[in-house]
Amino acid sequence: MRHAHSPGAHRARRAGLVTAAATVALAVVMTALLNLTGGVAIAATLFSDNFNSGSATGWSKSGGDWSVVTDGTGTFQQGKVDSELARQFAGSTSWTDYTVTARVKPTGFSGSGRYAALGARSTGSSTRYQLALLNSGRAELQAVNGSSVTVIGGVNLTVSTGTWYTLQLTASGSTLTGWVNGNQVASGSNSQFGAGRIVLVTSYATARFDDVVVSDAAGPAPTTGGPQPSASASPRPPSASPSVPSSPQPPAGGLVGWATVNGSTSGGAGGSTVNVTSASQFLSEINSSGTKTITFSGTFSISGMNKVASNKTILGVGSNATLVGGGLTLSNVSNVIIRNINFRDWDDDAINVETSSHHVWIDHNSLSNGYDGAIDIKRGSDYITVSWNRIFNHDKSMLLGHSDDNGSQDIGHLRVTYHHNWFDGSGTRHPRVRFGNPVHVYNNYYRGNEYGVASTCGAGVLVEGNYFEDVDEPTAVGYADSPVGAIVQRNNYFVGSGSPASGGGSVNSIPYSYTLQAASSIKSIVTSGAGTGRI
Repeated sequence: MRHAHSPGAHRARRAGLVTAAATVALAVVMTALLNLTGGVAIAATLFSDNFNSGSATGWSKSGGDWSVVTDGTGTFQQGKVDSELARQFAGSTSWTDYTVTARVKPTGFSGSGRYAALGARSTGSSTRYQLALLNSGRAELQAVNGSSVTVIGGVNLTVSTGTWYTLQLTASGSTLTGWVNGNQVASGSNSQFGAGRIVLVTSYATARFDDVVVSDAAGPAPTTGGPQPSASASPRPPSASPSVPSSPQPPAGGLVGWATVNGSTSGGAGGSTVNVTSASQFLSEINSSGTKTITFSGTFSISGMNKVASNKTILGVGSNATLVGGGLTLSNVSNVIIRNINFRDWDDDAINVETSSHHVWIDHNSLSNGYDGAIDIKRGSDYITVSWNRIFNHDKSMLLGHSDDNGSQDIGHLRVTYHHNWFDGSGTRHPRVRFGNPVHVYNNYYRGNEYGVASTCGAGVLVEGNYFEDVDEPTAVGYADSPVGAIVQRNNYFVGSGSPASGGGSVNSIPYSYTLQAASSIKSIVTSGAGTGRI
């Protein structure tokens, strides 16, 4: 919906964050990382390489035919398919507890039981832990000591050539854990190797490797907050994050966050399923009574804001289900799920949640080139999760709270979780928050944005584990003419970005369990998992 404070006006006043906000931010920025995080250590990046320099400086070879080649961007290729064992090592032999993440694309196999792998704690040329993609249809976590291979754990997994996989391997004490594409595939105990370098490995296989990141993050990841805060409760500090956040969240597609609190969000589960074949049928079904799952494919042209009734799942089929020209509005409804839809060229908002709507999940959508907000939430709405969406070729992304003078309706509400969204060159509002406390923004990827998260009007926002790349203003305490809100920012990763602001007041605790991934791995995880066609 159209709101006051247009993005043009916001930009004109960007340099003028209210004086009070700037003063608060400057006063606390040096102490916030210790005081507001409760003494939690910030994860550090030990090593990273995306091979865009065109060279592989810092790596040492043992076997194979290695070169930096272009695959969209720079990648590190092992091109000799008949090499029994090809390895590239990097890092320090003294590294102990750490997480290594990389994208791996097998390109060829010679025979059966061959693999491409990512390794850790390599103490010599033939010793290591490794997470291997085997062409026998397995992902395995292994301890390799010469010709002796101990399988710590694994799962059946189709391994296809020409497909990128995101591998993540954590070594913490004697505990080893591996993930593929954000899904845990193995965990177990092994004490053969206590320290060592990272290693890229192929065995009778060719492969490309990219976006290698090593973080000192390791150890337990689940985070559980205290009891759910009430509107009248005194402000409390955010719940403690894991001391070393590294593990991925549950598989993409699992619901976490505010939409799980104080009730459930199941949409049309348990009701009938209707596959619609026209725009008119689509608009009729989404606003019909009863519990339903509405599915569609192809492109529907609509206009304006179209009402969605309670107890609905609206689900695009495949990667091409598209709504062009208009949007969806949820007003005084509950239990709605919107997933896997391309929104394009909307004439107002793409998704508008308002008037005390609650228990809503907006997941795995792609949104581009609209007029106003991509996903706006306001007017006392509550218990909402916004996850795994991609916004590109668009300015105003996600507004939370529509105006500064709506506190009577919004205070104690507007509790939203934003996680694993890809703000792909979008301009502003990622999100721009009023009144909600706590609002949780974690494990999102920001690229080339004017600003990331802005907290205003007494809101409280926990911003953690995000990857900010080329973002002018990652976090802002106060924005434009709005009074300040509070931000706690911790365990975020910054590349070519401005300094984040924090402070401004208290942020209430997070009342649900969640799992935080290392911020340094979020770029590869989110870009391979966010948007349509990935559920």
